[in-house]
Order: sequence, then structure tokens, then C-alpha cells
Amino acid sequence: MSSINRSKTKTPMPAQDPKKRSKNFDEVALGYSEEDAINEARRCLNCKKPLCVQGCPVQVQIPQFIGHIVEKDYQSAINVIKETNSLPAICGRVCPQEEQCEKKCILNKMGDPVAIGRLERFVADWERQEGIQVSEKAKSNGKKVAIIGSGPAGLTCASDLAKLGYEVTVFEAFHEPGGVLIYGIPEFRLPKEIVKQEVDFIKQLGAKVETNMVMGKVLTVDDIFEMGYGAVFIGTGAGLPTFMNIPGENYLGVYSANEFLTRINLMKAYDFPETDTPVKVGKNVAVVGGGNVAMDSARSALRMGAEKVYIIYRRSEAEMPARKEESEHAKEEGIIFNYLTNPTRI
Repeated sequence: MSSINRSKTKTPMPAQDPKKRSKNFDEVALGYSEEDAINEARRCLNCKKPLCVQGCPVQVQIPQFIGHIVEKDYQSAINVIKETNSLPAICGRVCPQEEQCEKKCILNKMGDPVAIGRLERFVADWERQEGIQVSEKAKSNGKKVAIIGSGPAGLTCASDLAKLGYEVTVFEAFHEPGGVLIYGIPEFRLPKEIVKQEVDFIKQLGAKVETNMVMGKVLTVDDIFEMGYGAVFIGTGAGLPTFMNIPGENYLGVYSANEFLTRINLMKAYDFPETDTPVKVGKNVAVVGGGNVAMDSARSALRMGAEKVYIIYRRSEAEMPARKEESEHAKEEGIIFNYLTNPTRI
């Protein structure tokens, strides 16, 4: 095995130039090259008691898959990841690693943690280029499960149950599966083609996906049980947006982030009039909030033609919940941050 890389900092992630990318919806982070990935993988100390695994919600055996990268055995690396995670190309891009697996990395005591998410993405992208294949479907156990919602929770549940032999059907209200991965996260952070490929993989496992199935209108839970399903998993997401209840919220030009991002991401407002759904963006745009959704909204507004975009956040920069990488990208693109500020009216 190659020697340990003693660097205290992560291998930089190649990215589009900020000035160019602020005018397009192409993916910003370009991904590691093979050389980058191996160099970063060699930073892993292969701890006997890997705390990073404890920090992973699905307990991916992180040192194992990173070790396979060092050996250039990418098939074994993706096999290790997919033992517990069927959405590696998505998670490698948008999972909050800095608050989970990477936060637990022992290298934090000396510098940057291992770039676990970037390495997961590298392996997942390698598999996509090679062609994702399922060796064989699990033998059916004769039991049917319905899943309401095709977001991250629904897709993960569908994958896990399909691997156990359940006959799974996912019911999605929108015309495309993916939930928040499709309507909430912009193309420049998570290309929709990647979501489609991950959904196709879950279909290969044996799961079925039905779209335009609005629960309560097209079907009810009682209907589902009458159709022979023995269990129902409800993964409908966060639901309605939360407003601030201040004067001016009902003015034209004021959007919830949910509506704004859905118009752009799912209905492709950036292609209007080629597409049917416009979205009004002024010269100056203010986005209230400091999480990933706020960053996505601000950066999308910039790409939609806004001249100045402001993030207005009620707490300090240190308390801002957005991923560090997302806020850094926003700053590079010219987003203006106002901290310790809370609107009282619009």
C-alpha cells in the first residue's frame, strides 16, 4: 500500500471559475481526477476504531472503501459503499459530511478531515462512467410495501426493502421522481441526470415508481391497503414552507424558497419561454436565511439575472447552518452577506 499523505489540508476540488459559473447552471464542483482521489485517500489513517463510521447515518465502512481507492480497486470501493448506501453519487455531492462523518475524523485535531464526501463522489462517478449494474435481484418474499414520496428517505427505503425481497412501489406526487433532490437542489449543485441514474438503479433492484400520484386525490392510504400492500412508508418531506409573519410577505415578487426553487429546478424557469413556467427576478434580490436552501436560492437568483443578491441572516457567520463549501461558493460568486440582521417588514 502507498505511504500516508501527511498533508494537513484537503486536496482541492476543481471547480468552474466563479465569474463564468455565476451565469450558468452547470455543475460547479468538477470532481476529483484519479490522481486527486488517490492523493486524498492516502491521507486516511485507517483508524482501528474509525469514528467516521459512527458519524455516518448509514454506517458506510469508510476506511474500507478509501483503502480500495488507494489500491485503485474502484469496483470494490463502490461495493463497500453500496452495502448500506444506494445513493452514493447524490450523497457524495450534497450530504452534510462536515457535520457527520468528516466531523468525527481524527485529522480534525491537526487540520482538515479526510474529504470523505469527495471520495465517495469520485467512486460513484467512476461507476456511472463504467455503467451501473445490478448482479441479481433479490428473491421475492411475496410481501408488498408502498412508499409515499420519492425523496431521499423514500428512495433509501425502497432500495433497502427491495434488497430484502419486498415488492416495493413508490408513489410520487410530481411528474418526476426524486423529491427535494429534483425540485429543491439546483442543477449546479446536483445535476438531475445523476438523480435519474440513481432512481434507475433502484428500479433495477426491483422497485416500481409511479408518478403523478397525489395522495388524498388520486389514492388514499386505505386504497393502498386494499390493493394488497401490507405496509406503507410515508416519506413526504418537509411539506409547506414557514413564513416570518411580517408585513409585506404577500407582495408580488416575494417567494418562498420552496416555490422559487421548484419553478427553477423542476419546471426549468431558466429556459423560459422554451418552458412554460416563468419566475420574476429583480435587479436586487434579498434572501432571508442562512442554510443550504438560502444559498441555493441566492445563487440561483444570480444565475437568473439578478445584479446584486443579499443573504440576510439573523445570527453570526459562525452560527450559519449552511455547509461551509456552499457559503464559500456563494461568496466567490459575489453574494453579499449581512449577518446579525432580521427583517421586520418588506
